[in-house]
Amino acid sequence: MTTRIERLIQQLDDSTGPSYDARAELIGVGSDAIPALIDGLPSLGGFGQLTAIEIFEEVADPRCGLALIALLRSDDSTVREWAAMALASLKIDGAVEPVRRTYHACLERATPPDWSEPEGIRWALTELGARSPVVPPLTARLRAATADDAAGWPSARFTEIINDLADHAQVILYSEFWRVDAGRTYSVSGTGLDWGLDWTAPWEHLVEESRTWSLLEASESTVGDNVFVAPTWIDRTDLYPEM
Repeated sequence: MTTRIERLIQQLDDSTGPSYDARAELIGVGSDAIPALIDGLPSLGGFGQLTAIEIFEEVADPRCGLALIALLRSDDSTVREWAAMALASLKIDGAVEPVRRTYHACLERATPPDWSEPEGIRWALTELGARSPVVPPLTARLRAATADDAAGWPSARFTEIINDLADHAQVILYSEFWRVDAGRTYSVSGTGLDWGLDWTAPWEHLVEESRTWSLLEASESTVGDNVFVAPTWIDRTDLYPEM
């Protein structure tokens, strides 16, 4: 059994096909594969480590916690992001501080907060109970009035949501649009506006710049009873967190 597991682990880096079959087999083996997978992590490249993280999540064995924390120090930003998210989804004890340090390291590298890694880590911190997103009253009410399984907020109220967030000093990073049809959710093409923020600017400037661009986006976006908007936003403490 051990030889077979080790052989499967060696295949995790081969993205031409064997990795996917090895992933499925290791998930089928379950917890018996976890010790060898942990031991084999350092020998894997980025693709193999990402696949290993998927296996950890599927098997949900808490013994993978320390290995995932070690992956937070990877040179690969996607590995760091996936490791943080896996720690959160598995509710690993002791994960908060390592994940928080990883987020601080992101900021120290001046990684834009709308990039994938810091966004994934913020999600992880939220899931771990170490971050509380600011949801202004109107925005909260409008979401509560929408079906629980909806993909966001009513598109017809997008302008109100933008102003509510900005009035409460929140910076909108981007917004996604979704259409719900016959119980299924489909992505709706955005306006094509290509906008970004100067993260060296004062927070108040960032708030108003994101308001301006988002209002322009709202004026050009698709609106309908079955179209929903899902803005992503951050608070000042996400850009200037306290240690």
